[in-house]
Amino acid sequence: MDLREYARVLLRRGWIVIVVAIVGALGALLFSRLQTPVYRSTITLSAVPSRSSDYGQSLAIKNLLRLYGQQMQTKVIAQQVIDQLTLDIAPEKFLSGVEVSPSEADFTIQVAVKDPNKNMVQQMVQTLAEKFVILHQQENLQMDQNDRILVNILDNATPAEQFSPKTMINVIAGGILGALAGVLAIFVIEYIQSGYIRKPEDVERSLQLTVLGAIPTVNVKDATPKPTTTVKRQTSNVTSS
Repeated sequence: MDLREYARVLLRRGWIVIVVAIVGALGALLFSRLQTPVYRSTITLSAVPSRSSDYGQSLAIKNLLRLYGQQMQTKVIAQQVIDQLTLDIAPEKFLSGVEVSPSEADFTIQVAVKDPNKNMVQQMVQTLAEKFVILHQQENLQMDQNDRILVNILDNATPAEQFSPKTMINVIAGGILGALAGVLAIFVIEYIQSGYIRKPEDVERSLQLTVLGAIPTVNVKDATPKPTTTVKRQTSNVTSS
């Protein structure tokens, strides 16, 4: 088929694309509604050398940033957060929602916590950062003041925002996938029906012959002659006496 034929097919069966797209969007909406909302809060920490002009300490911080990220994801510090906030979850469950992203470019560590509890997730990440700062300060006490790396909270925890499900994105994606599935279904139907003889062009394509004429279809009911009814008038002779 050429492009014009494809266009005619899509116009003729376009309702299939619309219906399947709507079904896909509604399915995505229902799926999103059934999911448990998960909320996310983030906090940013900074790590700077005690001597800002010391190039060696700056290089050391780059190597230590990943170590700091690993320390913030230990069961010990997770349990401290759970105990302080009296959370009813295991340390493993708490840590499954923790994300740590060190940045060597600006010596910062971004920490995010995801949890279904909207009212607690901000406190969870704030407490986690505070516990790590206290732990690091205790380690600094055992070091020479000139060799210390100062870790502080740069920005406090952000308000909780919904991380998932992203209902609008899911609905749009469901509609697009449904439309693509509808287009695929149309061409599958056309492929299945391609062997049917419906138009003169189908005959020429199948038999490789030119169609010179076509016999019109005659309705059997219209072609059958209708019976006629003959009415005879009877006359009676009246004899008067």
